[in-house]
Amino acid sequence: MEALLIMIVAFVGYIMMYRIYGHYIGGKIFKLSAAAVVPSVTMEDGIDYVPTKKEIIFGHHFTSIAGTGPIVGPAIAIIWGWLPALIWVFVGSVVMGAVHDFGALIISMRNQGKSISDFTAKYVNSRTRFLFFLIVFLELWIVIAVFGLVIAIIFAMYPQSVMAVWVEVPIAMILGYLVYRKNKSVIGLSLWAVLVMYAFVFLGPYLPIKMPTVLGIPATGVWTIILLAYGFIASVLPVTALLQPRDFINSHQLVIAMGLMILGVLGAAFGGHLEMVAPAVQLTPEKAPSMWPFLFITIACGAISGFHALVSSGTSAKQVRSEHDALFVGYGSMLMEGALATLVIVAVAAGIGMGYTTKAGETLTGVAAWTTHYSSWAAAAGLGSKISAFVDGAANMINTLGIPKQFTLAIMAVFVASFAGTTLDTATRIQRYVLSELFISFKLDFLTGKYTATAIAVGSAMILAFATGASGKGALKLWPLFGAVNQTLAALALIIITVYLKTQGGVKWLVAGIPAIFMSVMTLWAAVLNQLQFNNAHNLLLETINAIIIAIAAWILLEGIIKFFSTEGDSDQPIETAPVL
Repeated sequence: MEALLIMIVAFVGYIMMYRIYGHYIGGKIFKLSAAAVVPSVTMEDGIDYVPTKKEIIFGHHFTSIAGTGPIVGPAIAIIWGWLPALIWVFVGSVVMGAVHDFGALIISMRNQGKSISDFTAKYVNSRTRFLFFLIVFLELWIVIAVFGLVIAIIFAMYPQSVMAVWVEVPIAMILGYLVYRKNKSVIGLSLWAVLVMYAFVFLGPYLPIKMPTVLGIPATGVWTIILLAYGFIASVLPVTALLQPRDFINSHQLVIAMGLMILGVLGAAFGGHLEMVAPAVQLTPEKAPSMWPFLFITIACGAISGFHALVSSGTSAKQVRSEHDALFVGYGSMLMEGALATLVIVAVAAGIGMGYTTKAGETLTGVAAWTTHYSSWAAAAGLGSKISAFVDGAANMINTLGIPKQFTLAIMAVFVASFAGTTLDTATRIQRYVLSELFISFKLDFLTGKYTATAIAVGSAMILAFATGASGKGALKLWPLFGAVNQTLAALALIIITVYLKTQGGVKWLVAGIPAIFMSVMTLWAAVLNQLQFNNAHNLLLETINAIIIAIAAWILLEGIIKFFSTEGDSDQPIETAPVL
């Protein structure tokens, strides 16, 4: 019953904090106005700038920020115990992550939908803007290359998921055509789309698809090539053609998957089969780094993630149709991700104890199941280990509802792969925006076209992915940097939001300033510890790049502090809005 109580208390807490703190942030701090002009309306082009119903853009925004982040982070951080992970997810998402995501979204909407790296010049200076671009490019470069590999690994682990994931693409395009070209009801059609997709989910266990080696390229490499090609196509299509309808389907998938997990928790708890087999706190797990500061780097999505600021100020700001909708999209999506991360913690802390099969084929239950999977940091590391801990744990709980485990495994695998796919093409689209903005600033107009900029985004990711061979795993060389880079970006975004709020007068800036200080300390602390580790390992590549990241982060932090203390608040200063075209 402990797991059930944890879930209920956390969910009630998220609802209350959205109603109380979320509305306070929106109404009192950012002063949302229904009369404010927004870029999706004033700059509508039918491709990137498209005013969209909040329910649809919520689906896009959530599936873009989520991906596998709120799954893999908690699934590894629980090695320090479920209690620290749970506290960080709840507190982080409510007072840091949601403020970060919503702040980046609303400021971008008040600056023509520009990326946070671009409008940094307005609130700090042009030097900071260029340095911010470098951090953003590095993060997206790694994300695009790695997420192609992430989905390839999921396909290899769960071949029953392949068919449904790919079938979702034409289903989504048909849905987009009927809704936006034929003016059909999005709710009714999307429900039918989900039903068709789930027919293929249930066919998956009978028709698994395994990618063979092609021209000497292993399966992971082949899938990486296909997925990066897909990312190119998806990111240049109008958002109404694939991105929005597919993400709306994925939002239904979220409701189904989370609903099944919630019912699974209820069924398993009342059936007496569910108990927290993970320790509440474990400060010194074998060969693991210190919980401080690495807990706050390991769990990013689900608590606070710099990538979210890129989605907020990249694609979502160009589609939200009113400022009031921004609260539901930006703040609400982060709390929903916190709720998902909470279910992940329950799945890997309790669900895994209902049955875990070792590599030797032995089936373990209870504490033995958890301690075997999490016997050491090395044993629990690796993408496959993290995903399997969640998928198996969730499937165990859902299985109590009478759904055969082969189908529950397919449902959860499709859920994870679909969200990862959304992150892949959203990141590609954002990288295109970022590169276009950078090329415009350097007056390289011939490189700003969507096809050219996207080709550079995908091509550079392809080079990174295959830098170490045909397996497509080259980006893993830089993956140890990602956590610190991502959270450094979150800290820097909070600094920009703090400086922005300082211009609005009073002490409004505290809602972003306190999280900015906390994240700056944690991320720079982790980056310095990583630097010592890279030095000891004589890893010149990581040592060099990490040193550059630390220098850039420190520079932006210093510039932000200088700007903060030189900015005079003016409560009468008008809130900037996109110009009417």
